[in-house]
Amino acid sequence: MNAAQRSSPQIEPASVALLSDPLDFFFAEHFRQRKLCNLIEEMALAETLDWTLTAEVLDFLRHDAAMHVRDEEEDLFPLMQERCPPEDEIDRVLSALTAEHAGDRHLADILIEGLEKALAEAQPPSAFPGLREAMIDFARNERRHLALENSVLLPLARRRLSEEDLVRLSARLLRRRQEDAQGGAEKEKT
Repeated sequence: MNAAQRSSPQIEPASVALLSDPLDFFFAEHFRQRKLCNLIEEMALAETLDWTLTAEVLDFLRHDAAMHVRDEEEDLFPLMQERCPPEDEIDRVLSALTAEHAGDRHLADILIEGLEKALAEAQPPSAFPGLREAMIDFARNERRHLALENSVLLPLARRRLSEEDLVRLSARLLRRRQEDAQGGAEKEKT
């Protein structure tokens, strides 16, 4: 699809209704992130700048991806540490995922800076040395990360977390989104 054909967002907004089942919500967020990876690769290979898509990807990297990492590191990961017995080796899994988050954040910062420059100069990402490679690296790393979370972390969470844990997790995720929406409304007033 070319830029002229794009009229609606390419990454569906998160469904707040899914928060009633937080593990399904995480899985849906991972699907959105895989879509992001596909779009980033598409942009990396494009010879023209897609203004709408670039703005959408920038917004996702700045906001959605950052909130998802907070959801995991501040809520899901600590809960898993509380509930998993030693034989699950959850500390090893969570350490790897947390390190990957840091690496992804570094690459995301490079992408954000590069895509902002692409917009400012009205040039495709391929016009900037190293940006195309960083975009492809980000997509590759993120897919590997999501595969680990979907194949190990979420199935383990389904076995280890109680109904009460899931209700508590759901409430925390919802509260974060409400606070974020209030913060956004406050910024618009100023």
